[in-house]
Amino acid sequence: MTEAAEVVIAGGGPTGLMLAIELCLGGIVPVVLEREPEISQVPKGNGLVGQIVTVLAYRGLLERLREGASYAGPVPGFSFGPLRLDFTRLGDSPLQVLAIPQRRLEQRLEDRLRELGGGVRRGHELTGLAGDDGGVTISVTSPAGGYQLRAGYLVGCDGAHSLVRKQAGIEFPGYTSSAVTRIGRVTLPTAVIAAGGAAIEVPGIGRLRLTEQVSTRAGGSYSLAWSRSLDTQAPPGAFIVSTREERAGDGEPQRSGAAELTEQPMTLEELGASIRRVVGGDLPMTDPSWLTRIVGNSRQADRYQAGRVLLAGDAAHIFGVGGSLNIGLTDAINLGWKLAAVAAGRARAELLASYHAERHAAGRRALLQTRAQQALGRSGEAAEALRELVGELLEYPGAARHVGEMIAGADVRYDVSATGAPPHPLLGRLAPDLRVRAREAGPDADADADADQLTSVAGLLRATAWPVLLDLTTDGRVAAAAGVARGHVSIMVAEPLAEPAVADALLIRPDGYVACLVRGQLAGRRRTSRAALH
Repeated sequence: MTEAAEVVIAGGGPTGLMLAIELCLGGIVPVVLEREPEISQVPKGNGLVGQIVTVLAYRGLLERLREGASYAGPVPGFSFGPLRLDFTRLGDSPLQVLAIPQRRLEQRLEDRLRELGGGVRRGHELTGLAGDDGGVTISVTSPAGGYQLRAGYLVGCDGAHSLVRKQAGIEFPGYTSSAVTRIGRVTLPTAVIAAGGAAIEVPGIGRLRLTEQVSTRAGGSYSLAWSRSLDTQAPPGAFIVSTREERAGDGEPQRSGAAELTEQPMTLEELGASIRRVVGGDLPMTDPSWLTRIVGNSRQADRYQAGRVLLAGDAAHIFGVGGSLNIGLTDAINLGWKLAAVAAGRARAELLASYHAERHAAGRRALLQTRAQQALGRSGEAAEALRELVGELLEYPGAARHVGEMIAGADVRYDVSATGAPPHPLLGRLAPDLRVRAREAGPDADADADADQLTSVAGLLRATAWPVLLDLTTDGRVAAAAGVARGHVSIMVAEPLAEPAVADALLIRPDGYVACLVRGQLAGRRRTSRAALH
């Protein structure tokens, strides 16, 4: 028999879990297929960086994710390839960080999914699909045998080698890097963390910097991180050690090729030899718990939708220097409310086109800055000149902020203007977390807007699948004009606790981005019509 489902998600990693949570909030409980029998304990994806941290706060998830995290909050600096961004002169840091191991992130997201009535079918793997105008037929293998699902929509969150993407006929253009990265979680028995915690002292080598990509005169670069700075449950003395070297005889990045250098497993001896070449000395390493060797790909799907099949996360983009997890979770939050509305019949299928338009453009911006990081990390005199020049430019506070916002994803602006006129600075951007006091505004006010209730944008968006209309006028006239939208929009009439008010009213999407502004009061108290909200 063929089982029916409104939405099927292939892949139960962070992106798939986040998407499932958002769908459940919108009234659609998806089927989540994950081929692995349990959450992987491999120490990868050791944190989230950028605007996604704020978005998770808006979605009511940051508090539970912060529990047990080794750090959560703004950072004074950050790596840009082998260079260091200094945010201490900016007044406020453009980058938020949440240091949480991927296994714990997945567990907390899966716990939330269960609270909402969803779950993950572990050990169930998508093996084939066939789409048509009415839906997608999906073949699945499981410990109990094979079966089929008939879904209204299928979302591929199944990683860089996505079978969903391949069988949907979606191209994945880009290139394979000319450099090889070797990574290991190991113990450094002779290393001593230096005063201040920014470096380690190693007999025979000297001082090695921590938590940044360091280029060396010998060629290539290294990165060292004390595991407990990223994972509070890591064993004492454990470090994540990585090197990056150009492959012998390689020139420009390859336009095709496998992601892995070889099928042979990496050894501790191979990592040690790479360290010797890059650093110029032996780094005593023991007790490897994880070793891997990769050649980074930099690719983006040419489209995020093919009929009733969509892509998110690494299935849609990979960057070669990290950051995919931050972008993937944002993909899921952008897609979730839209797909839930379409699947539930609250919106037309054309709404899904905005997912590709918005997130594909955001992916291109991420490719721009990650490819720039790759270029900065290459060997040779030209790369050294590039590092020196870009390093000088990054001394300017404006340049440091600009690059920091690119890494954060805060430079992304969705095109939501229907008029073509120059947009308001907030339009299409993540809404600021305004503090407000709810107040009565007559019979048209939202019944939940009790007088003197203190809240914020984050409080209004917490765990909701509905847009929020925040009316900041003194008489609540925007809320009154929007009465026809009740049942589709959550309406709050409130007084801003900061002056001046950013607008008379904000229509904020469930993913936290500003879809519309009303500025009648600020422009001379002209009458706000219903058309202003349509």
